[in-house]
Amino acid sequence: MPTPTPDVRLDPTCRLVTMGCKVNQYETQLVKEALQRHGYREAADDEPAALCVVNTCTVTGEADSKARQIIRQLAKRNPGTKTVVFGCYAAREPQTLAQLPGVIAVVPDNRELPDVMQRFGVCDWPTGISRFDGHRRAFVKVQDGCILNCTYCIIPRVRPGLRSRTPDEIIDEVRRLVANGYKEIILTGIHLGHFGVEATRGRSGRTPYRLWHLIGDLDRIPGDWRLRLSSLEAAEVGPDFLAAVTDCSRLCPHFHLCLQSGSDAVLARMKRRYRIGRFLEKLDMIRGVFDQPAFSTDVIVGFPGETDADFQQTLDACDSAGFMKMHVFPFSPRRDTPAAEFSDSVPAEIRKQRIGRLTELERQLAGRYHQSLLGRRLAVLVEARPARRAGWVLGTACRYVPVEFPGSITDVGRLIDVTAQAVSDEGLSAERGESSACC
Repeated sequence: MPTPTPDVRLDPTCRLVTMGCKVNQYETQLVKEALQRHGYREAADDEPAALCVVNTCTVTGEADSKARQIIRQLAKRNPGTKTVVFGCYAAREPQTLAQLPGVIAVVPDNRELPDVMQRFGVCDWPTGISRFDGHRRAFVKVQDGCILNCTYCIIPRVRPGLRSRTPDEIIDEVRRLVANGYKEIILTGIHLGHFGVEATRGRSGRTPYRLWHLIGDLDRIPGDWRLRLSSLEAAEVGPDFLAAVTDCSRLCPHFHLCLQSGSDAVLARMKRRYRIGRFLEKLDMIRGVFDQPAFSTDVIVGFPGETDADFQQTLDACDSAGFMKMHVFPFSPRRDTPAAEFSDSVPAEIRKQRIGRLTELERQLAGRYHQSLLGRRLAVLVEARPARRAGWVLGTACRYVPVEFPGSITDVGRLIDVTAQAVSDEGLSAERGESSACC
């Protein structure tokens, strides 16, 4: 078949915009590497781009609105540009996006993206990424799709079904990233814990091949690096998972388990797969395997019907869980989800008050956890964020705690062994050690 004629001029320029989650950031990096493989270069800030690519999010109505605004701005600032739109909002409302200025293609299914990009001379699609621009930590997408039916969530409609990458492809990608100097790899997916559920064939034909098998295989990749998981459902933390990760030397003792609410009544209306007692049991199971693990979570405030008593149960559950970080969101109804039709909405002022109380609890819990780490040796990945003190550097510990300590620009991108000395506004202040063989 003849090679398609590129739809842009020679020495083409491109501009890429990403909205949303870690998966979206990974997918944009993949598109970037595909474009650069075919001669594209990113346009300078004051230079118009021949091709714009926008990766959209649709978790909230605000995300939809922002995507439309960004696309209009791109058309205005890049006269004559051709804009390709993909991602979750493109899957949800392709007709709306197709009518925006400059849009030449809307990709409602990301699997169609390689075919669409052939119109722009991109005929050789990479199987994975080799770097993660703008980040010291590299995300690796291992899975796509969600089959749950949480009443508030639109994602199963825009990313339906389950699709896991092959283990060999993932392992090769991680090897490549480690060889290129990345010291932390974060496994991510739309529903990470469902990696392999659709019976992906594993290495040497092993089936089923689940997340814990992948973690074990990745753990054997040599080099000075560590592995982190992005997000898990409590229901997926079971004996097989815990038995497998116990002996993984590279896995960070930090787990993001999505709570959403501490009220059993609210969890039932959300159609979550657990109740709060079982959720807390899962955290205790992890504590039985890992020494002082860090827990972070997501919480939705003001879900329809959430009473003062329900919210107090959420406060109590978060306190019992000992979360060191919480992502707190006000409920945002999404059209075409059951929760959008629930009538017993919580007034905006009450939602705001509850968010304030939960945010204050997060501050207290973070301080409590940081205090528990004093005197402990931690491996810190130094990032390109400036510390507040001259002659100091700032990084992220294995337990996801911000740590600042004496250092210089030469430390950026390295794993440094430190000993936590004091709780600071950033998280912890520490003194340097001699190796990174700790966590």
